[in-house]
Parts: sequence; structure tokens; C-alpha cells
Amino acid sequence: MSEKKAKNNAGLNPARDLKSIIRTVPDFPKAGINFYDITPILKDGRALAYTIDTMADHFSNMNIDIVVSMEARGFLFGPAIAYKLGAGFAPVRKPGKLPWDTHKEEYTLEYGTDTIEIHQDAIQAGQRVLIIDDVLATGGTAKAVTKLIEKMNGKIIGAAFVIELLALKGRKNLGSVPVYSLLQY
Repeated sequence: MSEKKAKNNAGLNPARDLKSIIRTVPDFPKAGINFYDITPILKDGRALAYTIDTMADHFSNMNIDIVVSMEARGFLFGPAIAYKLGAGFAPVRKPGKLPWDTHKEEYTLEYGTDTIEIHQDAIQAGQRVLIIDDVLATGGTAKAVTKLIEKMNGKIIGAAFVIELLALKGRKNLGSVPVYSLLQY
């Protein structure tokens, strides 16, 4: 660990400190949903460094070629983790947001349905892919991403999340994909 990294992370206890700064917003985006707001992590340099470093370190010996993140909050972590791993980054976006030929996948969320897209040339056959997002809830979005990666014959090494909502059992939706979560609620 570098001297700067050690200084940034000195005394940080993720189970206590990160959970204490994440806001729970009731009834967002609709009644009955508790939204876990990670933006306080983003404004706290020490918490952000710890989050990025810890997630990247977990996969540092797995020879990741491409990190894939979903719009929009996954984009806050995916590129930084890709940089730390020396990997490329491929965005997964809502329809009409990517300027090139895309693969599409429709999926179900805990509060509706949606569609996501990825560039057809984002992943080459056999590349080792890591999925990054902020929250694993029901696993619908992450499962849709796995289907996109499989269409391109990428090899999914794992899926990592800042927060996992255990009661929603999203891991089950990901089948055999190894799941890593920094925090669990």
C-alpha cells in the first residue's frame, strides 16, 4: 500500500464509517422503496478512496480486461476501478445514449422495467469482464448486463457492488457469477 493510500485509509472502518455516512431516503423513487444514497461517499475523499481501493484490491490478481458499469451511479465507481486495475471501461447505458451499434437487453427492476445497451464492440470474445455498480437490489439490472456480456462471449469474472440489499436476494438472480459487496444491509 502506498504512503498516500495508507494515509487516506488510516482508521477507516468500512462497516461503521461508510454505513454511517450513507443516507437512507424513504419512499424514493416511489412509496415503499428505501433508497441508499451513496453521494456522501463521493464528497468524502477518504471514504471515496477507501471504496475505490478496496473494491479494486479485491480483483487485483484476477487479470481483468474490461470493467463494465451501468448508468448512472455505476459510472461513479467503474472507471476509477478500471484505472486501478489497468483495465478498459465499457459503459452500459439507456437506449439512444450510445452513438454506435449496440446490443440491447430489457429487464425488470423492483419498481418497473427498463432497457439497457452496450456497444457491440465493447467486449471482445474471451475478455475477462468485471461488472461494477453502486447497489445490488433484486439483481435485475446486473443480470441484464451479464446477458449483454454473454452475447459478446466475454468471460464474467465477477460483479461488485458498494451496497448489497440482502433481503432482496439479488445474488440469486446472478446465478454462478461471483458477487462481492463492500457493505450489506
